[in-house]
Amino acid sequence: MNPQATRKTRILVVDDHALFREGLVRLLASEPDFELVPSCATSEEALRVLESTPVDVILLDYDLGSETGTRFLVQASRRGFEGKVLVVTAGLGDHEVAEVLRLGVTGIFLKHNPPSLLAKAIRKVMAGEIWLDQRFLKILVQESRGAGPEEKGRRLSERETEVLRLVFEGLANKEIAVRLQVSESSVKATLQQLFSKTGVRTRSQLVRVALEQFRDYL
Repeated sequence: MNPQATRKTRILVVDDHALFREGLVRLLASEPDFELVPSCATSEEALRVLESTPVDVILLDYDLGSETGTRFLVQASRRGFEGKVLVVTAGLGDHEVAEVLRLGVTGIFLKHNPPSLLAKAIRKVMAGEIWLDQRFLKILVQESRGAGPEEKGRRLSERETEVLRLVFEGLANKEIAVRLQVSESSVKATLQQLFSKTGVRTRSQLVRVALEQFRDYL
């Protein structure tokens, strides 16, 4: 049996509210494919954990009391963390949504959502997808349209534009194929073209590049 197929997803919870943090750890520990590493209340604690413990996904509260999650995102990136980060928050402002996406998060999950949905969100980002609440998607589209074009000389075809918009909405390949009435392999081929044109390797990176360089297409 392939060990990669059975290895559990290692999750680090970073939240300054002990009751919520401990409840989240207990909830996720009951999932057979998840493994929880020691949770943290501050970014400094979390950075120390990353120095000694392999982590696949970080569940990061944006508001960590005296600091925000942006500091942790910057520091973790500088120290070479290559896993996924899912921001788990009670809410974010328009600017904060765009900021954390540009800093590399693979999703934003609202705390008022059902707990069962969090496990789905974690599995989705581990599969290379992004997780964004529809409200955040609307904020990003509005911000992008209001900022003006920044293509940097690269133009997209009509099909690439359609696929990019649907990726921006958070749709998976199969959902995009149904929406456009094409094959899933055709969607994958178009995504590869987008990756090549933008110089990225993942869907979450593609979303950030779309915000920065192809705003007038969204």
